[in-house]
Amino acid sequence: MLKAVIFDIDNTLYSFDDANRVATAATAAYAQRELELSSETFLASCRDAMYQQFREHGNSSGCHSRSLRYMMVLQKHHLPLFHAPILSDLYWAELLRVIVPFPGAKEQLSELKAHGIRLGVGTDMTADWQLKKLDRLGLLVLMDFIVTSEEAEAEKPSQPFFDLVLKKAGCAPEECLFIGDHLQKDVLGAQSAGMNALWYQPDPVKAAEQPLVKSIPGYHGLIDHIIQN
Repeated sequence: MLKAVIFDIDNTLYSFDDANRVATAATAAYAQRELELSSETFLASCRDAMYQQFREHGNSSGCHSRSLRYMMVLQKHHLPLFHAPILSDLYWAELLRVIVPFPGAKEQLSELKAHGIRLGVGTDMTADWQLKKLDRLGLLVLMDFIVTSEEAEAEKPSQPFFDLVLKKAGCAPEECLFIGDHLQKDVLGAQSAGMNALWYQPDPVKAAEQPLVKSIPGYHGLIDHIIQN
C-alpha cells in the first residue's frame, strides 16, 4: 500500500519549458537594451555558460545558478558585473509571473492528501526558488516534505538524493511512488532506490517508445490510477 507520493517540480507540476521561454526572452531583451548585446549573442553565451556549469558543477545545485551563469556571460564580454543580479532577478520574476500548475494537478494532489497519503517533492535545484515555485503554484501548502539537491548535496539520480527522500517520507521504498518527467533522473533513479515510479509523459509517441515504463499523460484520474495499482 502506498503511503507517500513524491513529485518532481519542473515539467512535472507545471511547464518549465513554456515559462523558461518567457523568462529567457525578457533577459535577452534586457541584454540588447542595456548591454548592447544582440539576443543571438547573449543567448549563445548563456548556453555556453550553462554547459560549462554542468561540466564543472554537474552533481551539485550550483549548476543551476542563474546568477553565476549571467556573471560568466558578463565576464566573457567584459561587461559590468552589477548586471548579473539584475538579470537573475528579472529571469525569476518573469518565470514566477507566468507559471501555472498543469490541469488537474492541484485537485489530484488534494485528493491524495484527503486519502491520507503523504505528499512530497524531490527536485534538483536550490530550495529558495523551488519553494517559491511551489508557493506560486498553490501547491506548497499541500506538501509534507521537500527534498532539493541543494539539501541532499547531490543531484538526481544519485543514491544520496533518494536516500534523503526516503528518510523524509518516513516509510519503506515500496510504499513510495515517485512521479517525474525525466526518465533517467526521476523514473530510473527512483526505481534504483527501490521505489515505485511513474513517468509524467504527455507525448503519447514518446510514452509508446518505452512500453515497459509506467507513464501518465496528465493528472486527470491520477488518484484512481494510484489506488487501483
